[in-house]
Amino acid sequence: MRTLYLVTHPEATHHTEGLVGGWYDSELTPAGARAAVAIAEELRKRIPQTADVELFSSDLKRTVATAEEIAQRFRLTPMLDRRLREKSYGEAEGKAVGSTPGYRPPPAEGDRLHYQDGVRGAETIATFAARAYQAMTEILSRDCEHQILVTHGGTVTFLIASWIKMPPESLGYVNFRAAPGSITVLREDSASHHRRVESLGEVGHLVEIS
Repeated sequence: MRTLYLVTHPEATHHTEGLVGGWYDSELTPAGARAAVAIAEELRKRIPQTADVELFSSDLKRTVATAEEIAQRFRLTPMLDRRLREKSYGEAEGKAVGSTPGYRPPPAEGDRLHYQDGVRGAETIATFAARAYQAMTEILSRDCEHQILVTHGGTVTFLIASWIKMPPESLGYVNFRAAPGSITVLREDSASHHRRVESLGEVGHLVEIS
């Protein structure tokens, strides 16, 4: 049986400062750093000491800091992959939320997959999803029982979609919500090869974090 743990980085400075994240390289806040410890300890409880484990992470500071806490407990070196980044919001990144002129939300109907939102340099859903799908395909090609992926809230949607083999043409509407610091568990049965979304966006390990 293969198990994947999708970890969303906890609170970062762009959250508390009201800034657009994306590829903006914000860092964990003190509360986020404490949450990263709680995430690492929770994963260590769940995964057997003798298990074969791999650790992957987006290459941005907030995810790397989270992955490093996990790495310490598993004696691993995180494999950094920029394809696990959040969506790029182009010239809006690092600016106050809502302050970028020209933004247009996607339409209710039509080609949402390739829709350009009016912000220079922003990724379309198609581009964002394609790199997440590519990363997941390569990760799943590796023979490892437990794989931890440290990523971003928006990216989780397309990693799950790839896991359940959702066709790309359906991705313009899908959204799986995963809060900062959450753990999502994906499992594949070794006999039937059914792929399950065992849990989505667990945050129970963060209850005592303040």
